[in-house]
Amino acid sequence: MTLAILSAVLLSAVELPVGSAPAPVTFDHFPTRLHACVWRNWTLVPMDTLAEVCGAETSELLDMGRAMGLEGPPEITPDQQRRSYITVIRRNWHLMPYEQLLQLLGWTAEEMAYTLREDDFLYIKLGSLKPMCEPVRYEERTPQVREAEARLAGWVKEAFPGGAGIPQDALFAFVERLSEMPAKRAGAARESQFDPRFGPSYFALYGDPLLEDDPEKGSFPNGYLARLADSGVNGVWMQAVLYKLTPFPWDASLSEHYEKRLENLKALVARAKAQGIGIYLYLNEPRAMPLAFYGDHPDLQGVVEGDHAALCTSSEEVRNYIGGAVERIAREVPDLAGFFTISASENLTNCWSHHQGQNCARCGKRAPDEVIAELHSVIYEGIQRAGAPTRLIAWDWGWQDPWVEGIVQKLPLEVALQSVSEWSIPVTRGGIDSMVGEYSISTVGPGPRATRHWGFAKTRGLKTMAKIQTNNTWELSPVPYIPAVANVAQHAANLRETGVDGLMLSWTLGGCPSPNLEVVAEMGADRELSVDDALLKVARNRVGEPMAPALVEAWKAFSVAFSEYPYHGSVVYSAPVQMGPANLLFARPTGYAATMVGLPYDDLDRWRAVFPPEVFAQQFETMAQGFQQAIGTVRDALGNAQVSLEQRAAVDEEMRVAEVCAIHFQSVANQTRFVMNRNAFNETSATETAQAHVAAMLALLDSEIALAQRMHALQSQDSRFGYEASNHYFYVPTDLIEKVVNCRSMKEDWLAIQP
Repeated sequence: MTLAILSAVLLSAVELPVGSAPAPVTFDHFPTRLHACVWRNWTLVPMDTLAEVCGAETSELLDMGRAMGLEGPPEITPDQQRRSYITVIRRNWHLMPYEQLLQLLGWTAEEMAYTLREDDFLYIKLGSLKPMCEPVRYEERTPQVREAEARLAGWVKEAFPGGAGIPQDALFAFVERLSEMPAKRAGAARESQFDPRFGPSYFALYGDPLLEDDPEKGSFPNGYLARLADSGVNGVWMQAVLYKLTPFPWDASLSEHYEKRLENLKALVARAKAQGIGIYLYLNEPRAMPLAFYGDHPDLQGVVEGDHAALCTSSEEVRNYIGGAVERIAREVPDLAGFFTISASENLTNCWSHHQGQNCARCGKRAPDEVIAELHSVIYEGIQRAGAPTRLIAWDWGWQDPWVEGIVQKLPLEVALQSVSEWSIPVTRGGIDSMVGEYSISTVGPGPRATRHWGFAKTRGLKTMAKIQTNNTWELSPVPYIPAVANVAQHAANLRETGVDGLMLSWTLGGCPSPNLEVVAEMGADRELSVDDALLKVARNRVGEPMAPALVEAWKAFSVAFSEYPYHGSVVYSAPVQMGPANLLFARPTGYAATMVGLPYDDLDRWRAVFPPEVFAQQFETMAQGFQQAIGTVRDALGNAQVSLEQRAAVDEEMRVAEVCAIHFQSVANQTRFVMNRNAFNETSATETAQAHVAAMLALLDSEIALAQRMHALQSQDSRFGYEASNHYFYVPTDLIEKVVNCRSMKEDWLAIQP
């Protein structure tokens, strides 16, 4: 049976989601759709795999890529492939049908369905729809196609005279660097007001990471754990699914290999403990089951959503399962540092998790605070029966405000309450009022929601936890950290004054060792340390005495500039800030809605949320200018300083991170103004007005070309740029080259013929 036939058979057995299945976006800067596939997969998928998918000879695809000006392709390792599947899915979403995507990834339909549903809401990030793509097939290239290839190659050579080849720093090269044991260790961890201080892995593997056989190739290599400890972190978290770690009593097949996962978890906990790091498991339980499951288990069914239903926790049988599963994990892995829960997340779990418990015959008769507190009591009692010192942290994310006090009153006294520190802070940016939800470094917490909830907990005698974003946020995630270090330090100082007990340092993003992590550690270790002194201490450690004062002033300037961020929930999720200069431009509206940190398209109204278009653009430009000015000041100081080569390199690295931020901000401003001018141009009939819009768009296209060229150089030098763990690479160097081609095509094939 051929791979194509096998994929079709597997696909027919599993119904993959398609949503409204609209026509795909077309990419007219490529000669054909196959050319787009070759280009987009050049550095991510072996060409022999793509050749099999589209019915070509490998040599034909290699010739096609090189004819477009691409060099290589590079060797693509198995480790790179397993770390980049989201990048591969996203870039082919509008090019291939599911059948070919499965071939490209070497997956079954079951694996795709699981990933789309469970891998940090991937299907939502893709728009909750699958464009209806025809299969991509190889066809002989006509003279006209070859001429188009040559023109494209000319644009590439002109924009990248040094070559569009293999980047100096290969994709994911940072994983190996961060996995090396540091030459010098910071010494024993200091006492801190904040305990624990736990965050995510910078390069976490999703899917089924506890089945990995080589710990040094996974999410938590020993050297990386040591580097986190040296940055002041004393815990890391990873997602856990109870039926993957313990027997699922109603369907044993779901728990296949659970023994191996438990053994690997125990080994990971021991390795991490040796480096001064505790392991925390994220519980989002009980997991909803397909409706077909309840045909044999009708007494377990709770609230129904779509084709799934909750395992109802008002059922004693379900509670016994949850408590028993936690007990087994805690008993077999007694050094596990803790569990934390989200009991009202985007995933349907308990019947009140989506605020619809009234639709359950059992939970509808009970108050939501009673149901949710009972769930935590069941988990805590499981830990207690195991006799383990494992902590339990209840995160109030998604709890409705009227529920919170009642839940806190019913929680076991040993459970800590965690709240997002900056939630519900009112802000005014560009004269427009908004409200911070979460994921903000531009806004310094704590806010009224967290303060109120911690007050309930403290009155009752519970410990309190602040969830913050220390390194980066969805305000800007494709950098290892946002160098608004003064904002981070001030947030830690404010939390120190509240008496909060511990910190969750970040959600899925933000696990890279950084000055941000270090300054939080300094603030927690010394209650008398000022923000300025903490900044100076960290700067000296990173770049040496001569340049430390200049770096501190830059961190302050970055913080002031970043505080102009036009914050709104729709902005951080929908704007093209994650893609930056890699986001393509379109001559006509695509009609597609921007997706959650996935595909921004050209959806300006969703990007800008409550901000008028020009205000939105100006705020991003203000940030870009503020960052660039501070970078220039540091570079001037560096030119006059007596520093070692090592210190100079350290300053350059800090400034590269800041420059990537500035590039992304300026690109958002450019893209906003481009869409504004494009829409106005397409709607006007006045020649003079049309010419003004054409002139504006031509200038913006030139600016985007320059930004893409510079970002290509920076990413080629540092593979951390463009990457975030739960989205993999938002863009790779060939995408930045494609953006140049996209802009040149628009200049010559569209705007050049306009009045």
